[in-house]
Amino acid sequence: MDQFTYEERGATDRPFPEPFDGGWPSGYTVMVESHEIPADDPSAAFVALTEGILAWGLHRRAGLTMEPDAVRADPGVRVVSGFGIGPARIKAPCRVIWSRVPQLDGAGRAVPGQRGGFGYGTLPGHPVKGEEGFYAELTADNRLFFVCSAYSVPATPFFRLASPVTRLTQRYVLSRYVKAARELAVGA
Repeated sequence: MDQFTYEERGATDRPFPEPFDGGWPSGYTVMVESHEIPADDPSAAFVALTEGILAWGLHRRAGLTMEPDAVRADPGVRVVSGFGIGPARIKAPCRVIWSRVPQLDGAGRAVPGQRGGFGYGTLPGHPVKGEEGFYAELTADNRLFFVCSAYSVPATPFFRLASPVTRLTQRYVLSRYVKAARELAVGA
């Protein structure tokens, strides 16, 4: 089994209502993005978004190739995502550290005040060292958010030199994740 490339694991595991400000390992670049997704039925949209995140749909809709060991993101599952075209495709191996499914009430509706999704950590061959979390959040007042968090450092001197390009790529992929999250939540 591949070993993680960093020691400070688990900081993306933030169940509701744990905040995203603070509590990150020192020495890493931290990124947290939260986007509200308007929905006529926030409960149903939360379940759809969470299930889409857990079944790799968020990543695929964002344009990444996904080669997972399992159909769902469960702890221990290894996945290799790919970004780019042809020989310029960058492969990024990771292992899922935590995952959270929607909690439903007796009527099958999502209970307000929860997060669903997963977090994974980097394995050898990934261009950065660190962790990323993908969350659907249903607030206590029934508002739906997509949240992405990450903490990372370049994995090699080459990627350290390329870090401005890496950061731009991360911002671009994040914008694609937000678009994909909206599509998953509203069934587009």
